[in-house]
Amino acid sequence: MKILMVLTSHDKLGDTGKKTGFWVEEFAAPYYVLADAGAEVVLASPKGGQPPIDPASTTEDAQTEATKRFNKDEELQKKLSMTKKLEHVDASEFDGVFYPGGHGPLWDLANDLNSIALIEEFNRQIKPMAFVCHAPGVLGNVEENKEPLVRGKNVTGFANSEEEAVGLTNVVPFLVEDKMNQMGANYSKGDDWSSYVMVDGKLVTGQNPASSEKAARELLRLLQK
Repeated sequence: MKILMVLTSHDKLGDTGKKTGFWVEEFAAPYYVLADAGAEVVLASPKGGQPPIDPASTTEDAQTEATKRFNKDEELQKKLSMTKKLEHVDASEFDGVFYPGGHGPLWDLANDLNSIALIEEFNRQIKPMAFVCHAPGVLGNVEENKEPLVRGKNVTGFANSEEEAVGLTNVVPFLVEDKMNQMGANYSKGDDWSSYVMVDGKLVTGQNPASSEKAARELLRLLQK
């Protein structure tokens, strides 16, 4: 079982002068769920090399068992520093794909032609795909038969109320919840910051960092079918 994990290469939080990137928990928790189940996990990003970590995800209150494990895991840290370039990735070599969130993907992966083509290819090959927190936003330009891929599908993703709570509603290029609704998806959400995951066919979406482990388990379940 070989799974691709796609991380952002974007580190600027709009015009705030602050940094962003991927959210550690949303990478670490799914990575260990998949790797501990015996999967080979390959890491990729638009620019390759070390993807930027969102500094907010390294604070004390953002730590979980998975992030603590990652912080001690020199082997995984080294692997993370050498992500493959997305343009060199071929969907046919993998059984499934996982996209962690953090705010970074809203700027780069949502518009990245290699990422869009890759997701469309995974979808054509009917392979399981999972997107958590802000990552469902990368589906914004993904199509299936010239229609938005998410149209009519049951999905979730970072809620407007959660974006408001972190004070970034006016900073992000778009709101995930609004984008899903605009594209005709059947968007739903759980309570803010609680674990909430939707599965529609081979598509798995998780609402927020707390949903990342469950989203990975759902992806694993689809892969083991």
